Amino acid sequence: MSTPIEDYALISDLETAAMVGRNGSIDWLCLPRFDSPACLAALLGTEDNGFWRVSPVARGPCTRRAYRPDTLVLESRWDSVTGSVRVTDFMPPRAQLPCIVRVVEGLSGSVTMRSELRLRFHQGRVVPWIRVTDRCTVAIAGPDAVWLNADAPVRALDSQDGADPAVRDSTVLDFTVPAGRRLALTLVWSPSHLPELPAPLCVPAETALKQTGDFWRRWAGQCRYEGPWRDAVVRSLITLKALTYAPTGGIVAAPTTSLPGCIGGERNWDHRFCWLRDSTLTLSCLLRSGYRDEATAWLDWLVRAIAGDPADLQTVYGVGGQRLLPETEAPWLTGYEGSRPVRFGNSAVSQFQLDVYGEVLDTLHLSLRAGIRMPAHVWSLVEAMMGHLHRHWREPDQGLWQVRGPQRQFVHSKVMAWVAADRALRMGVLLGRNGSSGEWRAMRDEVHRQVCREGWDVEQRSFVQSYGSSALDAAALLIPRLGFLPAWDERVRGTVRAMRELDHGGFVRRYAPDNQGAHNSQGGHSVDGMHGTEGAFVACSLWYADALAATGHVERARKAFERVLAIRNDVGLLSEQWDPDAGRQLGNAPQAFSHIALVETAFALSSAPSRSPRGPQASGRR
Repeated sequence: MSTPIEDYALISDLETAAMVGRNGSIDWLCLPRFDSPACLAALLGTEDNGFWRVSPVARGPCTRRAYRPDTLVLESRWDSVTGSVRVTDFMPPRAQLPCIVRVVEGLSGSVTMRSELRLRFHQGRVVPWIRVTDRCTVAIAGPDAVWLNADAPVRALDSQDGADPAVRDSTVLDFTVPAGRRLALTLVWSPSHLPELPAPLCVPAETALKQTGDFWRRWAGQCRYEGPWRDAVVRSLITLKALTYAPTGGIVAAPTTSLPGCIGGERNWDHRFCWLRDSTLTLSCLLRSGYRDEATAWLDWLVRAIAGDPADLQTVYGVGGQRLLPETEAPWLTGYEGSRPVRFGNSAVSQFQLDVYGEVLDTLHLSLRAGIRMPAHVWSLVEAMMGHLHRHWREPDQGLWQVRGPQRQFVHSKVMAWVAADRALRMGVLLGRNGSSGEWRAMRDEVHRQVCREGWDVEQRSFVQSYGSSALDAAALLIPRLGFLPAWDERVRGTVRAMRELDHGGFVRRYAPDNQGAHNSQGGHSVDGMHGTEGAFVACSLWYADALAATGHVERARKAFERVLAIRNDVGLLSEQWDPDAGRQLGNAPQAFSHIALVETAFALSSAPSRSPRGPQASGRR
């Protein structure tokens, strides 16, 4: 039986992350990076695919848990008839090697505990060799070695010992914790060719705990947001920081792969990479929250990643900016609640998406306005991208949602082509460059006219998903934020009203339900080429709140926002989607896109006017 997605908390060292369940089990861990092969993969299979549980022998979920305020240090407490115990889980910010520390503390009475570590390298498949030396064990397979140090003797149980099949090929520690006793377990990864005891094993757990807590409190203290939802905003910003690959500044969409958008279905994608679609919102979120260093690092990652021919611009890159992310399947993993296939890598790298040009140029423009140091060659980059886009903007593409069906003339993609031209013109003014301004201005005007003519449905009084279609798409909610049309424009107001059709239990789907898994009139395929329906998209529900506020419906916007706040899990995390019918999270978690949107909406609502905007003074960026 799979653990609900919302039962997982996140710990991170800013280069990789672990997912910790309410039952005390770490069921997902990739070492040494976010995009490395998993060595604990029970999340996508069974316990035999790897886990590390530290909990009372009686098992069961913890009584309560929480992060220490303004940190990523997780505390889980179990209360039983014999006593109470607390487990504190954290990952020290990476200095040399990835490290997980689990401190067990007796609070009252006496509790019998068990630590069971079952490592399975190479995506939950390879059983390592295990050897025990004093109080330390080391598990080795291929290039990987994982060391476990404990304040008490451990046992290695394998098939050679005739061990109980339920605990074979595991490292087990049984111990009793009376009130006041503390015991630490430290796990460290290192390359298997290095025989030395890894340095993090020599750092006292209490020292590592203090340093980790101090790091996160200092970082959270920089947050500029002082509105009514500060706790939620700070938790979302900490989560965003936790999803940052510190060496490069890249931010992964999520630390997991193949958590389904449809239980039992095939919408199972690998999100351990960096998406250009997130770039402007990420930069805006970081800048307005007070995290200029992180914003600069993200911009630097972006500029390095997209270097090269604009024709080769991808929608997604690796944490180091790598372009090759070959998509493979793992048939040995049964999938989360039977949702298969389990995928590693992402073939979206080969898709054609027009919107990414607008995202990149919008990000560069926002950075320039914020006074962030720009690379010397940035204008050459702008000219090259605009030259390519000028030749190709009329072509169909896969769109924001990366459909795997036929290419279409997606309205959002065309709007982002307009954004690209608009921001290039604005950058030209700021930099004193206007060599191609006439051509770009003509393109901007032509795109605008075409979208308003071909992307508008007269009967629905709304912008639609693609030319010639009547299907709605929540991406149209971004039109006023992007400055394509002002919030007071009746076409924006009509589009916001029409989005009620995407309502699902008070939340917003990405696009109409009859476009999910059903055949339609445009070629006989679902819009995303997949079967089955998905849940409501968290970011879209937040975009709806933004649009409501921008069009003067502030009270409705706040209610929509608070509905999203209510579906966070007990430690404040959001996944990609929410199923209002089953009352559960869906998709990869925690999802950066969801948390970025939460922060942006909190800022928007905190400064929203109380009355409806009525004229040009309320316009967007245009």
